[in-house]
Amino acid sequence: MPEPFSLSFQVRDYECDLQGVVNNAVYQNYLEHARHTFLKSRGVDFAALSAQGVNLVLVRAELDYKRSLRSGDSFEIRVHVEPEGRVRMVFVQEILKDDGTLVLSARMTGTALDARGRPRIPEGLWENVLT
Repeated sequence: MPEPFSLSFQVRDYECDLQGVVNNAVYQNYLEHARHTFLKSRGVDFAALSAQGVNLVLVRAELDYKRSLRSGDSFEIRVHVEPEGRVRMVFVQEILKDDGTLVLSARMTGTALDARGRPRIPEGLWENVLT
């Protein structure tokens, strides 16, 4: 399996709720940004795919919250992809504080839809993403 992709972040004040912790919905924004950056690093061009009538979509989101992040915390998100069947891929993601503490683990299942809304993985996508 390839080395996981990693992206660093820092919590901003406005991402926190009244309790002083990152709002649960913000974690999905972090995960999405890390997935998109990962895909771009593998040569996946969202605009080009869209122009071809192909849209990358999530069909399932599984998030296990372990710890909370607070304003100013530095953390990283690790991403790797596992195939699931012929037309799905699972983004396995972890959010870790700088000291290595696991904050969240996620399995985000995605696919590509053609212009008719049917699942279809474009030629070359698996090769780019799984390497």
